[in-house]
Amino acid sequence: MRQLEQGVAWPSPGTKFWEAPARSSPMPVDVGGGSSSVQPRDSRSLDVVHFTAELAPIAKVGGLGDVVHGLARTCLARGHNVTVIMPFYECLPQDQIEGLGFDMDIEVPKGKSWDGEIQLTTLKTAVYRGVIGGVPVILVRPADWDACNLFRGGRIYGGSYNELESYLYFCRAGLEYLRCSGQQPHILHLHEWQTCAAALLYWEVYSALGLYRPRVVLTIHNLDNTGECRQDEFAFTGIDGEQFATIERALDERTIGHNPERLNLMKGGMVYSNAVTTVSPTYAKEVLSGMQAGWLRSTLMRPEVNSKVRGILNGIDVEEWDPARDELLPANFSAQFPDGKALCKKYLQRGLGLDESPDKPVVAVITRLVPQKGIHLIKAALFRCLDKGAQFVLLGSGHCDGEFKAMAEQQFKDHKDIRLLVMYSESLAHQIYAAADIILVPSMFEPCGLTQMIGMRYGAVPVVRKTGGLADTVRDVDSHAPGEANGYTFDGTDEGSLHGALDRALTHFKEQRASWSEFCATNMNPRLALTHFKEQRASWTELSATNMNTELSWSRSSADYVALYNSIAMP
Repeated sequence: MRQLEQGVAWPSPGTKFWEAPARSSPMPVDVGGGSSSVQPRDSRSLDVVHFTAELAPIAKVGGLGDVVHGLARTCLARGHNVTVIMPFYECLPQDQIEGLGFDMDIEVPKGKSWDGEIQLTTLKTAVYRGVIGGVPVILVRPADWDACNLFRGGRIYGGSYNELESYLYFCRAGLEYLRCSGQQPHILHLHEWQTCAAALLYWEVYSALGLYRPRVVLTIHNLDNTGECRQDEFAFTGIDGEQFATIERALDERTIGHNPERLNLMKGGMVYSNAVTTVSPTYAKEVLSGMQAGWLRSTLMRPEVNSKVRGILNGIDVEEWDPARDELLPANFSAQFPDGKALCKKYLQRGLGLDESPDKPVVAVITRLVPQKGIHLIKAALFRCLDKGAQFVLLGSGHCDGEFKAMAEQQFKDHKDIRLLVMYSESLAHQIYAAADIILVPSMFEPCGLTQMIGMRYGAVPVVRKTGGLADTVRDVDSHAPGEANGYTFDGTDEGSLHGALDRALTHFKEQRASWSEFCATNMNPRLALTHFKEQRASWTELSATNMNTELSWSRSSADYVALYNSIAMP
């Protein structure tokens, strides 16, 4: 440990220590481990174009940006030609776009609202090329931003622009660019409701205008928002929405008989796509069974839709999330050399002004503070940790963050075991993952979830509600054999169910700490110590090492996507 501490820039409590380098000199030891970007080369090279509203690392709000970036970059490494088309938001940091340059101007058909009516016209659109995080991108925006406010403002979402109008225009602009540039990709891969209109426009308009080869894959990252619009609003794409206002196509069945009847973009995207994926197998089952289908239940029950839905589990970027190489940490570590994790815990405790105790488990929650994430269970976990002598660290924000702000500023302002950080910082997230003993994800529903996988990558033990991708990635200690188990799960949505799983995790941690400390105090023989460690059934150390060694990369998932692409692609 002393050798690891050489060069650590120990933080002062109350400062934004995560904004400064955690080390004043490189790591003094090589901890081994580390990620590998080597991917198998596929025998057939496909041309794949993604349409997305987000792309990590610079156009990221949630997991969507991480998923598109991870999948695109891995498919590039497998030998495919991959391009991402996305909006050129005014807020994008242009200095972080490699090789940014103008490509062409195109005239994009578009409707605009005038005196209460939609008038059809065209909008001159500027197209730019660049590279974001190693992924080739096409960025589109109005050529004259003074003439409209599409994609303007200081944030990706919730800026000064009309989101529905902007994304409908974006779908038309992306397809128009492909037509004008003469491209014929094998696959158009659409993500979320923001891009669903591209499926409708492709098959009803562009397949007759010379863009004939693409087949369409739609990935549903979250059915919580399905993209509703009036028929007249669909004319922002340049064509009337009336032709899609049938039950078979995109009519929002909740509005039948209303004035006006509306369209549902996600429904249209599912109907018009050749294949539909969700971001985990269990979420696909929950969607197809109706549990998580919401108002799209009847659409998903249709055989022609149901038969093309499958779940492919997300991966994580194991180069960005790599405790053995992470430059944001005060110390690196791996399953083979875990000592650095203890130093990362001490570093975070000091920086946040918490009690610096290795014997107190750090329970971390890194999340958006919205109802989906189980707000009442997060709060219950905070007070349970307080009762059980554990430390609780929360990092997140969202429209349900008011109560946490109040507790952070009042009840727990200078508490030695609780820290509520109602904000978001990528660098601080890395440091919390590295310090955490337990990563808590008590979601009401979770299409996939990256938090538990990143936590596992950094040696934390997950405590999760058994739903969606959480059920696919976390196997309970008490129902799986050592070496297979990796965390603790619970089924209910009540506090008692959460307490049961969290208590088991905290007890496991504390019993091992007590057992190991007692043994070390009475036995100094290294051979006996090693034997004692190995004989402990599913020890906390073994759980942590198992999690760090788990295959969580995009390698397996990208192979599943490539197989799907090949199953529908034209020659």
